[in-house]
Amino acid sequence: MDPAGKPQAGALVTLFNRQDRLLQRVATDFSGSFSFDDLLPDVYSVQVSFSSFVPAMKDRVQVKPGMRSLLEINLSKVFSSVQLVTTIPAPNGLMNDSWKWTLRTDSSLRPILRLLPELNNPNRPSVETPRAAIFSSSRALVKISASDGMHTLAESGEADLGTQFAFATSVYGDNHVKVSGNVGMGAAAGSPAAAIRTTYSRDVLGASPAVSVTMRQMALAPRIGNGPTESSLPMLRAISVSLGDKTQVTDAMTVEYGFGLDMVSFVDKLHYLSPYARLTHQIPHGAADITWTSGNARPELGVGTSNSETNADLHRDLSSLAVMPRISLDNGRARVQRGDDYEIGVTQRYGSREYRFSGYRESISNTTLTIANPDASLFQGDLLPDMFSRSALFNAGRFDTYGYLATVTQDVNENYKVSASFGSNGVMIPTRAALRTADDLRKVMQAGNRPAVTFRASGTIKQIGTKFVASYQWTNYQSALPLPQFATQSIRPGPGMNITLRQPIPTPPGVPWRLEATAELRNMLAQGYLGLTMTDGRPLLLVNTPRSVRGGLAFVF
Repeated sequence: MDPAGKPQAGALVTLFNRQDRLLQRVATDFSGSFSFDDLLPDVYSVQVSFSSFVPAMKDRVQVKPGMRSLLEINLSKVFSSVQLVTTIPAPNGLMNDSWKWTLRTDSSLRPILRLLPELNNPNRPSVETPRAAIFSSSRALVKISASDGMHTLAESGEADLGTQFAFATSVYGDNHVKVSGNVGMGAAAGSPAAAIRTTYSRDVLGASPAVSVTMRQMALAPRIGNGPTESSLPMLRAISVSLGDKTQVTDAMTVEYGFGLDMVSFVDKLHYLSPYARLTHQIPHGAADITWTSGNARPELGVGTSNSETNADLHRDLSSLAVMPRISLDNGRARVQRGDDYEIGVTQRYGSREYRFSGYRESISNTTLTIANPDASLFQGDLLPDMFSRSALFNAGRFDTYGYLATVTQDVNENYKVSASFGSNGVMIPTRAALRTADDLRKVMQAGNRPAVTFRASGTIKQIGTKFVASYQWTNYQSALPLPQFATQSIRPGPGMNITLRQPIPTPPGVPWRLEATAELRNMLAQGYLGLTMTDGRPLLLVNTPRSVRGGLAFVF
């Protein structure tokens, strides 16, 4: 109902389970009523949205066996609320104690307690009694993409080999299995490259422990000269085992934590541990969070699952799988880029406007910078061929920085959002010095900060179903930005102008999948290219985020 007590018909009510997975959607009837029936005993979340009103959400709604929970929802233009009014026995619910005693004492009814009693019952009907399915809630996603330079994604810390897939299913309800992959051809001619990830999780007493195994293999382009030669360049092989969990400590506090153990084989064998933890506390009108990550970057922590995107968890797995280890050479020895990141943030929502302020402290070892099209004799033993391009990765040493980000997001209506951000980026600024050796370049690049202003718009064109995200970031681009950033904020727009489009394509009736066309345009104005000059006159071009265009098709099952 609205503030005046008038029932609201047509409001969209969405039900999520404890893993923030979408279960059901219904609309309220003319009396403002709705219901979700036949739910397993568990803890659920309910979200209500209606045009002209602020969305309302209720977490940790307890559903008990044989009981009916009644919610009262008040929609307002300033502050909407959801309250649990009462829990009463459901009509025709579980049997009472008298029936239980009858079943225990009547010998003629004892066969119902046996395993598969219908096999021993000669009077059973010809139609078999339906049994619960072993697999349920199965979903799949296949993405096929191509670009004007697929390798460019690797320079920003992500890899797209051309074909991505993800599949998720539940086994007997409480067990969840997900398999995702990224396959294609590597840099070496005829060399296949692949990344495969398998995740198993289980619902246990309010917690959701999960274990993942990730394997990657690909060949590097043999172009840089006096490090590893074309004949001696080994395959890059990596395997990672990670454990993660998400626990509801109190009604207002959630803890997400875990670690990953990585083993990388390339020139040398490298082993390292990557723990992480995030604490989120619900406060009036919003939430406060503290995040710590060590080792690998974890952009997937910023990809939420409590939204209307049915396959948000699959996209989150693909985002995690796409982040490749950043390996570089230091005097001929392999090194892996690692970071320690500390973040604290507060989000507040008032009506249709949301405010977000966050600060971070970042310390990166073996910082990698990308040098475009280097000369074969440049920095011998200190340049590693990029996995997909004619560029090379350079080990710039240690990089310590800090920064902040303040964001205001305005809901224009239920379909469009605009936001403006102001903050600082940690960058490496070149000083005036002669460049002769790799050590000279490391000394020239000094840590600093640049102010940045970002504008972002997102939404869905309802008439044709097109989803879009467009952003532009202005800053002083006479600097090098080490990538990937280790921050885990949900909005991390890249430098320059970036546009992402998703267009549903109509399919014939009865086809068991949905089809989407996707397009991604990065740094369309080619900003952030930093040019330096060696003492012998040779140019040196450092690339933050190269301009690229990528498109593809996504099949959603």
